[in-house]
Amino acid sequence: MKQYLKKQALERVIHGVFLLLGLVTVGCVLLITIYLIVSGIPAIRKIGLVPFLFGKVWASTSKTNPQYGILPFILTSVYGTAGAIVLGVPIGFFTAVYLAKLAPPQLKSILSSAVSLLSGIPSVVYGLVGMLVLVPGIRKLFHIPDGASLLAAIIVLAIMILPSIIKVSVTALEAVPKEYEDASLALGATPVETYLRVSVPAARSGIAAAVVLGVGRAIGEAMAVMMVSGNAPNLPTSLFESVRFLTTAVASEMSYSSGLQQQALFSIALVLFLFILLINATLNFFLKRGKEA
Repeated sequence: MKQYLKKQALERVIHGVFLLLGLVTVGCVLLITIYLIVSGIPAIRKIGLVPFLFGKVWASTSKTNPQYGILPFILTSVYGTAGAIVLGVPIGFFTAVYLAKLAPPQLKSILSSAVSLLSGIPSVVYGLVGMLVLVPGIRKLFHIPDGASLLAAIIVLAIMILPSIIKVSVTALEAVPKEYEDASLALGATPVETYLRVSVPAARSGIAAAVVLGVGRAIGEAMAVMMVSGNAPNLPTSLFESVRFLTTAVASEMSYSSGLQQQALFSIALVLFLFILLINATLNFFLKRGKEA
């Protein structure tokens, strides 16, 4: 009886610790949200919501006529993230299927180690390699004055999201019960058909979670894209245009900003925060809808 009471007391303590840690996590998110709202709303009130979100000119350091339009940053973030997803998700997905189902054990071990190493590389290293190798390569290949562009940022982001997509997708595919695949093979399906039509649908939720992680990494990256995109507040009218992302707009000016300029940067951070929440909510909505179907 005493042993049972001790176990029950221990379970209550552990339950309380987990509850406290969960509340701390939620509290941190709420504090960040409240801080961004409180810090970002004043600038939007002064500038105006429509001029701020749809203005095409960002000239925050102008002494005569400062302008705070962030439409170029929004479009650049949208295009850059979409391009990274278009390039990175198919590569990451098929790599994950190969590693989880087709690769020989020795090759799988080597490739898995390489993927883990890729995920541990600091973002500034990606940016440095992109600046020294990718940017000059784009300049020479397409015969343009400067290779620091939206295309370079998309390629770097696509490479950076690969580890998240591959590792989570491999885990999801390996968790599919082997009985599903055995039944498919017994019905006459080839191994590739089984993996693509049985294993992948069964691991759909995990693969979708991998894509969400990749999208979050692409949207929130600042240092690497700052080094390869040119960091110029231009509208992204071309893949070869020097551009500035929402994240790089905050990172590049926050150190010397003050007054309305600083408040506008907090407003950009608020827009970025809401942008990420919207994308995550949309992906989760379609994921739950797919499960119900």
